[in-house]
Amino acid sequence: MKPFAKPALTIALSSLLTFSSCLLFAAEPQTYQTATVQGPSTQGTTLMTMEQAMAHPDWIGRQSEASYWSADSKTVYFQRKQQGSELRDTFARPLDGNDSGTVVALNELDNIGAEDQRFSADGQFVAWTFEGQVFVKALSSGKITQLTRNSAQQQDLQFLTDGRLSWRQGWNFLAVNLQSGELKQLASLKTEEQPKAPQIADSYLAREQHKLIAFIALEHKNATEAFAQQQKLQSQSDVLAPAAFYLGKEKRIAAAVLSPAADKLIVALEAESKNSSTDIMPNYITADGNIAAQPVRARVHDQKPEPQQLWLLDVKSGEKTELAYSSLPGFDEDVLASVKAENAKRDGKTYQSKKAPRDIALLNDWSWDQSAIRWHADGSQVAVMLKAWDNKDRWLATVDFKTKKLLNQHRLHDDAWVNYDFNNFGWLPGEQGLYFLSEESGYSHLYTKALNGKAKKLTAGTFEVSQPVLNKAGDAVYFRANIKHPGIYNVYKMELASGKQTQLTQLQGNLTFALSPDEQHILLRYSTSVMPEELYLMANQAGSTVKRLTFTVSPEFSQMKLQAPQVVAVPSSHGEQPVFAKLYLPKDYQQGEKRRAVIFNHGAGYLQNSDLGWSNYFREFFFHNILIEQGYVVLDMDYRASKGYGRDWRTAIYRQMGTPETQDLVDGVKYLVANFNVDEKRVGTYGGSYGGFMTFMAMFKEPDLFKAGSALRPVADWAYYNHPYTSNILNTPEVDPIAYERSSPIYFTQGLKNQLLINAPMVDDNVFFQDVVRIVQRLIEQEKDSFETAIFPVEPHGFRQPSSWLDEYRRIYKLFEREL
Repeated sequence: MKPFAKPALTIALSSLLTFSSCLLFAAEPQTYQTATVQGPSTQGTTLMTMEQAMAHPDWIGRQSEASYWSADSKTVYFQRKQQGSELRDTFARPLDGNDSGTVVALNELDNIGAEDQRFSADGQFVAWTFEGQVFVKALSSGKITQLTRNSAQQQDLQFLTDGRLSWRQGWNFLAVNLQSGELKQLASLKTEEQPKAPQIADSYLAREQHKLIAFIALEHKNATEAFAQQQKLQSQSDVLAPAAFYLGKEKRIAAAVLSPAADKLIVALEAESKNSSTDIMPNYITADGNIAAQPVRARVHDQKPEPQQLWLLDVKSGEKTELAYSSLPGFDEDVLASVKAENAKRDGKTYQSKKAPRDIALLNDWSWDQSAIRWHADGSQVAVMLKAWDNKDRWLATVDFKTKKLLNQHRLHDDAWVNYDFNNFGWLPGEQGLYFLSEESGYSHLYTKALNGKAKKLTAGTFEVSQPVLNKAGDAVYFRANIKHPGIYNVYKMELASGKQTQLTQLQGNLTFALSPDEQHILLRYSTSVMPEELYLMANQAGSTVKRLTFTVSPEFSQMKLQAPQVVAVPSSHGEQPVFAKLYLPKDYQQGEKRRAVIFNHGAGYLQNSDLGWSNYFREFFFHNILIEQGYVVLDMDYRASKGYGRDWRTAIYRQMGTPETQDLVDGVKYLVANFNVDEKRVGTYGGSYGGFMTFMAMFKEPDLFKAGSALRPVADWAYYNHPYTSNILNTPEVDPIAYERSSPIYFTQGLKNQLLINAPMVDDNVFFQDVVRIVQRLIEQEKDSFETAIFPVEPHGFRQPSSWLDEYRRIYKLFEREL
């Protein structure tokens, strides 16, 4: 079967696997081999050109986005970008259909449900929001009722234990009785001070005014009586909305979640934050011709702690209770004592450790779509996931409603930093307790815990568990994992009672999944290294045939000759675990003169690019195919810091960004020279964002490793990057200047020897253009003459204009052609 021809609708998806080396990981019990794998290359005949590679990605085929199930499990909905426009159409693909779906008319979009639709406990109703308005459907009759039609945005839908449907409008919580239609406000949150009876100002003039002027005294008396009367009415009337909860001025509600029993609220409060007047970025190309000073995020150097207070609100009594963090183990530990002592010693000082309450807030996982506050389905309990501002601890806690205290259920401590991924958790049925993910064993695994018992580990091995989904019965969890190979992901089912684990899919790429509401089918979003993501369907049973639902790749893309990279295990000189990497080899690479080579450095740091799925770096994939046609060997490494390989791989860069990664690049060059006829004197490197930072570090700290390098939108000084990312790895500049100085390229520019191209977007609100400006000035002052800079005036961090992409990669290609 040709990969891009439209096949029969029912297909068997597989790739040939060639197993070679058998290096093993060390921490968890070994479950997969570090094998060389390669999916099938395309069967097209058209060679990729630079112009085509950097063209607007519409030419690839406009893949499906934002897919979800219909409430009756008979249809899959998804969006697809319109050709030549940023608008999206919504498509409906019935399971029994024979095409890629039909467009849903705009006036029907409110009738098709939504990805976050909510079902009633009895299965009679499903509710969703469309454009902020609430809709409910009776599943037996199919009747749809619109419950709101206003200018506000309704959100956080849930069915209450009494059958009512609740939602939040601003910070007002409402519920409707679906039988009677009665709408009630359950609670209202206000970031204001509690209203008080009128007071006489505390000054001599005010006091005398009330004594001497009868009118003033009468006005005060009338206002006082009116206030008292209103308070009395509020307390005695059974027809008014309940009194609001007043939470204080200069506060911001970070989160608030209502109990399904509608009797309690958990609220997280934090101080209002304001951007500094220096948090700006100039934009030189504007519609009105003027220079615009755009507001941007704060730098990690300037960011102040943002702790949150956690409050328990009793909806019926109006009582407010702060849930103190003092019951959490380690809440006052000086977890950075050794770091502070090291920095103090360098400055000729001594550091005296002492305990003090740490700044704590709700955890913000960068990949989940759930809240850090989760109520049990019956409203009897609530769990919260908290994280210390210093990034060293995560707590999963419940609430003792009798003592009104937090009860720690699980503490995850990491001397480096707690991951901002793999933090999913939820409730098991009845009194069974919680399920959650944890990296405590060195890899993300699935655990359960009775509230009064010990945590039980359900999965084990050198693989990462993600996307846990509890079934309706609450007796099984579905999850995604890379068990057989770190670059291959499949769907698994874990039966909680027996611990039986079943592999449901047998695919050889990357995927995510969605269980149908009736749990009879699984929707797969699956891709390979040469096939962009498409939608597939399978029955919820191991070994089921996989049926392709969408065919979105274009004829132009199908005709391209593209080599699928091998995923190889590069031996590491710094540990037993190898460095997984994509390897692209030209034809007859072992013959003739020694080859030129390029190593690509992916961005983000914590990202997996050497898997067998379609990459977000598809332009680079195309570029690498162009390079191998010119005889280059290309390596794309998941250096230490990358995702998919466990906690130790992730945290190897703690307080030393750029050091382990550069060591891995050295191993990569040695690997190419030893095995693939590569000339060690003709190797180049490039990468963007974190990959640009790595290019800097390699060119500065290992000046003879690469003959040429190109740093795209690079970080030059980590003190100028954002707080959420940087403080995880390097702490903060105030606490740990040593880490910033050993990790920032601007301190190592003197080492530059070979040719360096710096490509810099000027309206980059992620890695500021200021980084490039400062490092260029540093290079000028050091009288370096082996660098050049290209600027892109209208581009943000991720380029938008095909002309900019083309210009950037033409420059990179010319650099390699000239220097290698």
